Amino acid sequence: MWNEAEALAHRALALTDHISLEDPRSLLDRLHQEARAWEDRAFVPVVGVELTKVPPRRIAEAARAARASGAEIVIVHGESIAEHVPPGTNRAALESGEVDVLAHPGLLEPRDAALARANGVVLEISARRGHALTNGHVVRVALEAGAELVVDSDAHAPDQLVPWNFARRIALGAGVPESKITRVLSGTPASLMKRIRRS
Repeated sequence: MWNEAEALAHRALALTDHISLEDPRSLLDRLHQEARAWEDRAFVPVVGVELTKVPPRRIAEAARAARASGAEIVIVHGESIAEHVPPGTNRAALESGEVDVLAHPGLLEPRDAALARANGVVLEISARRGHALTNGHVVRVALEAGAELVVDSDAHAPDQLVPWNFARRIALGAGVPESKITRVLSGTPASLMKRIRRS
């Protein structure tokens, strides 16, 4: 994945395997070991987790455990309409104080978009089939609330990574105005990287 991302001229890529309540340390240790092979490159490998279908009341706990085990970025699998996700997942992720990105949040409520803005949680515009069905809704609600957005390939294999020009088309197709494209494709990822490097 990192090799393919570098070939696509991406500057960084987060590998965030799906986990629930299991101990993430062995996964994160393995990813950090792989990341060390990239230390002499301009490309930055990022190591993290995507908390997936965790009972909402346990999301904050699971996110703290992931951080303590070495996760540089914590993503939560949001309430995508393409899957059965526990109701309340979006709100729990946004309230946890430990989550960086709420992925494919589905029919995001305006008050939750406002909470994302208040708590510095980035909302995903997904390139993945199914999850992308509500991109337009997510963009509209996020823009109204002033929440940050980022285009994410949500790739599960190297050939699913999205080149920059296609990411731009996804953002425009979801309703991101031309005036905000640079922020979504460059500014927000740069802010996330600064946050990760400080932690």
